[in-house]
Amino acid sequence: MKKWMTAAVTFALLSAPAFAAGNADAGKAKSAVCAACHGPEGISSLEIYPNLAGQKEAYLATQLQHFRNGERNNPIMAPMAKPLSDADIADLAAYYANF
Repeated sequence: MKKWMTAAVTFALLSAPAFAAGNADAGKAKSAVCAACHGPEGISSLEIYPNLAGQKEAYLATQLQHFRNGERNNPIMAPMAKPLSDADIADLAAYYANF
């Protein structure tokens, strides 16, 4: 049983998307463009744009990576995420996760 649990945990860790913790202060500085739709602190005033504040950091990073890489298609978010570096994504995710 112990070997099975070790194998399961190892598989889960290896199959998870790469994720590096970001810098929330740097994310705040990079979030001005995001604020136009998602609000200055990640709370959107329009229902068509999701709230980012309080989401899990790993979730936010993964979604931005998916928009950037074309795995998730959205005509608004795809061009916004395309120029983001891995560090930009990590920083933005850290910023919005801290609300």
